Amino acid sequence: MRPIAILAACAALTVGTLPIIVHAQATGPSTGQTDVKSIWAKFKGSWNQTKGAVKEQWGKLTDDDLLEIEGRRDQLVGKIQTRYGISKEEAEAQVGTWEQKRYRDM
Repeated sequence: MRPIAILAACAALTVGTLPIIVHAQATGPSTGQTDVKSIWAKFKGSWNQTKGAVKEQWGKLTDDDLLEIEGRRDQLVGKIQTRYGISKEEAEAQVGTWEQKRYRDM
């Protein structure tokens, strides 16, 4: 009798949470992800101007690094991590702070 009660409780829990899961999937990516994508679409579109600001912020990046980055956020994070010998999390944090400040100035 006990296994049936457990099975019934699991089924009730699953049916109760299904609308929440479906709604979460239907709403798409979080606002933060969308914002980052739109910010970097603008940065990439004006990369010649943006790379000057990048070079100003992270002076250890070379011109070759900037050519390789070509407005791609993941590449920028990786280059910062390599050139400055910091963790990926620290590089992500630096880029996040910089992009928010830079986007407000646009």
